[in-house]
Amino acid sequence: MNNITVVGVTTWGVTLGVLAGQSSNNKISILSRTEIEATKLSTENECSRFLPGVKFPDGCRFTHYADKALEDANVVIVAVPSHTFRENIIHIADAIPSDAILVSATKGLEMPQKLRMTEIVAQEISQEICDAMCVISGPNLAKEIVEGKPSSSVVASINESNAELVRDIIMRPTFRIYTSKDVSGVELCGTLKNIIAIGAGIVDGLGLGDNSKAAYITRGIAEITRLGVALGASSSTFAGLAGMGDIVATSFSKLSRNRYLGEQIAHGKTIKEITGNMHNVVEGIQTTRAAVELGEEYGIELPITEAIYKILFEDMSPLEGIQELMNRRPTSE
Repeated sequence: MNNITVVGVTTWGVTLGVLAGQSSNNKISILSRTEIEATKLSTENECSRFLPGVKFPDGCRFTHYADKALEDANVVIVAVPSHTFRENIIHIADAIPSDAILVSATKGLEMPQKLRMTEIVAQEISQEICDAMCVISGPNLAKEIVEGKPSSSVVASINESNAELVRDIIMRPTFRIYTSKDVSGVELCGTLKNIIAIGAGIVDGLGLGDNSKAAYITRGIAEITRLGVALGASSSTFAGLAGMGDIVATSFSKLSRNRYLGEQIAHGKTIKEITGNMHNVVEGIQTTRAAVELGEEYGIELPITEAIYKILFEDMSPLEGIQELMNRRPTSE
């Protein structure tokens, strides 16, 4: 029997809890932020805010007490926005059983240090826990997965047996999981792809057509791969599910928050206007800032990322950004 604790009542956290709970070999606990939230989840047996109508598995327990949620847990899945990841890790650190596998289901970089989630764990808990932990990322539009539409993802860890255990816990007939040892690559793919998704939304919003979008996404993949490799990732990871797969999903899906942001920017709305009506965090905004800073630090040319940055933070119009990219000096592919 696996005792699994999910930290974070997010769309993705709820989805992973529901998937894991579909096996009789798994017992699920959900750690909420407040007692009121825990009571609401228990009473309704669903997360009506993010996934209305999706019922939690039988026997699932809900609490806002970390020690109660994590007692006897052998797998702890953290699925929170990147900007709250550290505070959540600090909150649960003393309650995590010494032999538990920590899993990050968070996509993003912590600003201003531009840290991956595993790097935060190494700082706040230990390098030993970090080395044993797993990360999960891929084309994971939660609503489609929880509806049983065929999907895939990647679980990465330098500890192969841990990756295989987490894979087996969440893999289902309609949710196929692959394993990887490229932890930093899988984390960076899940983060940097959001930049490309914002630009894809801008292309959609301006009605520039399929040729434009295809060229943009292809060059975007090349660009974030350059940055990822400079940061220690494998280029092949960016060509797989965590990279290209996630980029395709977030660049084309109507469910993608980052694509939607870009589309609405192209329609003339401000970031504040767009995000003010959204329940979930748009990770690509701060990721764009982080990527530009990393590009400068490592001397990596990132013309697409820099154009998105100027549109988000320097009031450049989307059309001006596109013109800037099209007028760059000709070069070889």
